Amino acid sequence: MSFSQRLEEPAYAVVCGASRGIGLALTAQLLARADIAEVWAIARHASQAPELLALAAQHGQRLHCLDVDVCDEQALAELASQLRAAIPRLHLLLCTVGVLQQGAAKAEKGLAQLNLQGLLATFQVNSFAPILLLKHLLPLLRGQHPCTVAALSARVGSISDNRLGGWYSYRASKAALNQLLHTASIELSRLNPNSCVLSLHPGTTDTELSKPFQGNVPAAQLFSPGYAAECLLAQVERHGPEQTGTFWGWDGQPIPW
Repeated sequence: MSFSQRLEEPAYAVVCGASRGIGLALTAQLLARADIAEVWAIARHASQAPELLALAAQHGQRLHCLDVDVCDEQALAELASQLRAAIPRLHLLLCTVGVLQQGAAKAEKGLAQLNLQGLLATFQVNSFAPILLLKHLLPLLRGQHPCTVAALSARVGSISDNRLGGWYSYRASKAALNQLLHTASIELSRLNPNSCVLSLHPGTTDTELSKPFQGNVPAAQLFSPGYAAECLLAQVERHGPEQTGTFWGWDGQPIPW
């Protein structure tokens, strides 16, 4: 049974990283659906993002834009408190935050380029932020209602698929995210038997994260954020409690751990 078929009421959704790229596209596509009651779009500067403001003008009270630094656990606790006061339960939690090469985070080509600051910066965004977000929103996911949690992983986080090496921090942080999500899926299934937790690979998408590395990507394999979002929502739609804790590509193909 699909996600929308399992819903017994219009859904409440949270999109983390909603101000640009795939997160923005997911927000727009969710708002276009009749089975979505409200979307909470969170990002560091969500309330100032022109694209989100345009969506808010179009959809009114169905869209809430909140400024949240997901690397700040106190901010996540405040977000959770605000959401608990506003909605009875959460049906959809989508996390699109990620970093490859920005600030201290680097796409290392070899061991000599590794340093502790870069490793910590990469893990903080790619691994720790999504799982801490899930931790704080867990009370809204408990119960019997259908709910899906999905975070953007990456095929390069697959250990068995790694044949090229490089990108130490990014690969390891996505592998760690996969393990954290898989572990959380086991706990959440006990707290809500109708829950589903997914790791999703969106494919190479034309976003700020991938721009420095698009040179060798064939045009047909470089996706627009809108297309990637459409494919990811299709995976959310088709997978339920029976597939919780699994890792899927944008094309519906399972990815080995």
